[in-house]
Amino acid sequence: MDTTRIARQFAEQMVEHRNRLAGKAEDAQRAHAALEATHKLLAEHHGGHRSAAEAASAQWSGKTADGFDKRAHRVTRSLGATGSAAAEGATIVASTAQALDGGHGAVVRLLDEYTTKAARTLDAGLAVTGAGQRAAIIKAVGEVADLVRAYTGESAKQLAAVKAQMTDAARKLKALEKSVEHDGYADPKARHKTAPAATGKSAAGKKPDRDDSKPDRGSTKANGKGHEITTIARSQLGYREGAGNANKYGPSAAWCSSFATWAWRKAGVNIPLLPFTGDVYRWGQQHGTAYGKGSLDQARPGDVLLFGTGPQSPSTSTHIGIVEKVEGNTVTMIEGNSGDQVARRTHTLSSSTFYGGVHPK
Repeated sequence: MDTTRIARQFAEQMVEHRNRLAGKAEDAQRAHAALEATHKLLAEHHGGHRSAAEAASAQWSGKTADGFDKRAHRVTRSLGATGSAAAEGATIVASTAQALDGGHGAVVRLLDEYTTKAARTLDAGLAVTGAGQRAAIIKAVGEVADLVRAYTGESAKQLAAVKAQMTDAARKLKALEKSVEHDGYADPKARHKTAPAATGKSAAGKKPDRDDSKPDRGSTKANGKGHEITTIARSQLGYREGAGNANKYGPSAAWCSSFATWAWRKAGVNIPLLPFTGDVYRWGQQHGTAYGKGSLDQARPGDVLLFGTGPQSPSTSTHIGIVEKVEGNTVTMIEGNSGDQVARRTHTLSSSTFYGGVHPK
């Protein structure tokens, strides 16, 4: 009997805490990198614009010179303010990313410590033989339940502490956003005013071209997004995990879902890193791109298919893979953590194997 697996089944809430923190940590790191790049770019524009304006002013005299100077100084100030705000935002997000990473690490350690203790307790109960075995097992299960409550309480504290820091960071970023002068560089409303309204027709009155970002129900051919996803997934074939499930896609844990969402994110799909397979299906439900076991004929390249009976827990949602091609009732998939590596596998496209799938959005 695999007591470690049984112990983990008791700890479903702790696993959820770990997964949520892992996904948000990567999002924060990406946001920090984007803000750092924005700050650098604006600093370059700020310096270049100021130098160019000063050079022009030195050679310009007449009625319009004063007006030019005022406009140039206004733009220079706006660029400087926006660049400073980006730098401050990057600092705020970096602090939040560090908190998320620390919280995730703490929950991973709690989960590992609990699992070790719980498995040892169950092993001790199972080791009892004879008439006292039933009582020993019942006692062991009760002790594991107590352990779960204690350790889940600790992991919930870690999650709450990180949430509090994220709330504070969101407040600071909102205040920072309001302080930025609407200069056309950072103000999204400026873009919205000049963009043509979406009317379902092009500027010439013609119907727009087909939108490949929308699911092509029932198609077994890859659209642009599906082709990009399968290309990324193929590039990882043969990658092997390290000791203790260590991998480059997400937490040191079962990583089939981390791999699938990593590949989607690399292709530009706006989905968090989700180490639990059931969360991918729930994401699809929230975004209107999930389909159930009765609609598996919708599967197409770039989709993910979910193994098991439902998204409720790791015992019902057991594995995930990226669809590479569909031929009749046979589906070829690229799967992370399949034999401890990224591998190509073929399955019958059957509701006895899969409980559903999700199109990328």
